[in-house]
Amino acid sequence: MKLKYGVFTGVILLLLFLSACGQSAEPKASGSGEGVTSQSTAATSNTSTSDSEQSSAGQVKVVQTEMGEITIPASPKRVVGLSVVYPELLYALGVVPVAVQNYHEEFPKYLQEPFASTVKMGIGKTPDFEMILAANPDLILAPAWWSKKDYDQLSRIAPTVLLPEREEWPEELQDIAAVLGKESEAKKVMADLEQHEKQGAEKLHSLIGDETVLYVRVMEKEIILNGPNLSRGAFIHKRLGLKPLSNFPKDEASLTISMEVLPEYDADHLIIQLDDNENPQIKKKYEEMLSTSIWKNLKAVKENHLYLVGGKEWFNLGMAPLADNYVIDDIVAAFEEKN
Repeated sequence: MKLKYGVFTGVILLLLFLSACGQSAEPKASGSGEGVTSQSTAATSNTSTSDSEQSSAGQVKVVQTEMGEITIPASPKRVVGLSVVYPELLYALGVVPVAVQNYHEEFPKYLQEPFASTVKMGIGKTPDFEMILAANPDLILAPAWWSKKDYDQLSRIAPTVLLPEREEWPEELQDIAAVLGKESEAKKVMADLEQHEKQGAEKLHSLIGDETVLYVRVMEKEIILNGPNLSRGAFIHKRLGLKPLSNFPKDEASLTISMEVLPEYDADHLIIQLDDNENPQIKKKYEEMLSTSIWKNLKAVKENHLYLVGGKEWFNLGMAPLADNYVIDDIVAAFEEKN
């Protein structure tokens, strides 16, 4: 009996020892903040993993979205942005996306170098799922109004956060910053732009004072006058302080006019934006405008106070911070040259 009891006791002790060893080898979970779940990753020697694999295997957090609570990487490395303004908003926060939707064939000048390896997916009612999958994202950001119908397919590729529709880009920037944990960066982006706007407004006022300015967009089939109530016009007139015409309708955001009506809005200075300066039809329309007596008799044309701007660099004006910053420098340089 004593021998049997001793053997039995030894077996029990061995099993307890092995069990304790097994428990000590298990990873321990530790919380890193409210709504955030941390997970340890087991190291595997001589095995290389992609950024996406490292991110998804590392820390994660739970965010509240248009589709409820979603678990995403705490520090995503490969982000896809499904909106033509998201590339700018992401880069303003220090994130270079791996793939984005784009309106123009090429990125604007201020994104070409940092986005040299970013995949351009074009724009369509339905995103290119194959290109998104090939980009191997660990997070997809998309506006709910545009992408809710595609949510199921997108979320099969990677965690997908649908963001709410907003009236102004600062709200969109803050939404994205909240997802990425970059709230302080968003505040700095807005503060820096506000300072840049102030400097630009002061410089422009020193150049032309209270002389009037009209902002005209030449499109393929129409001429549009942008007033102070439109995001683009508001940037020119309210943010940069350029004086609008007194007879521009106070309640209108913009006016679509014919060439014959343009003399009714005869400003001291004309900012002319070709909606797409690579479009041959728009170029032709503008050249036809230049040849008319109506155009030649405009006050701004006679005084050589005409500023030709536009293209893809002005496309997101009033809708994203990098475009706004670019336009400030562009317009100040244009006015300095002729005043």
